[in-house]
Amino acid sequence: MPEIALSRTQGVFDQLYGKLRLKEGRLFSDEDIPYLPQVHSNHPYHKEWVIRKHSCKALINYITYKENFANILEVGCGNGWLCSRIAHAVDAEVTGIDVNSLELEQAKRVFNKVAGLQFIHGSVDAETLQDKKFDLILFAASIQYFPSLPDIIRRSLEHLTLMGEIHIMDSPFYPAGELEAARQRTKEYYTRMGLPEMSRYYHHHQLSELIDFQYKILHHPHSWKNKLAIKKNPFYWITIRNRYS
Repeated sequence: MPEIALSRTQGVFDQLYGKLRLKEGRLFSDEDIPYLPQVHSNHPYHKEWVIRKHSCKALINYITYKENFANILEVGCGNGWLCSRIAHAVDAEVTGIDVNSLELEQAKRVFNKVAGLQFIHGSVDAETLQDKKFDLILFAASIQYFPSLPDIIRRSLEHLTLMGEIHIMDSPFYPAGELEAARQRTKEYYTRMGLPEMSRYYHHHQLSELIDFQYKILHHPHSWKNKLAIKKNPFYWITIRNRYS
């Protein structure tokens, strides 16, 4: 897609997504963001944040155990809470990138004093990231906003170090038989929210789209371990190794 057309598409998405976040009540104050993923038990999205809290802990434990992630990129970082948690917990340079200008500016404002943390407005492309390489590229609750899963993985691989890894967390993957019903639910939801055009920017991915990549499932939502867990995580945690590793 030509850069001008891509820029227009990102601009439209930015406006729609900002309106949606406001209507959903998902925007936080500057004072509340540093406490995320901790929210009050009566918060309307408390259950979602419990999941994010556990996935955040698991990710940080993984990074700490591996000890070879010196440069980390989160794609679709939003208000920056997860980037900040990672930057505080591990010895690494952390970068958050997002096309959502409203929350990204908030991230810059709230976390401007966190050492080793920076935020960039833009997408995963050569124009924005230039020739930067990362040991870990993270998609946390964001992969569904990319129309082609193989395309965004290939673009990310171009910015991955030789032994680097891509991680996908907190996003749904659908069996083939459930795709159409999921798409219909998405259309109905955005229509109820008064933003029907937003459905063009939410994409329903399948694990089969990753067949050409060296991927591994670190958490399987249908595993016996997750079924027995008190607090179940309904999302896959997937890691993709660099094609050369």
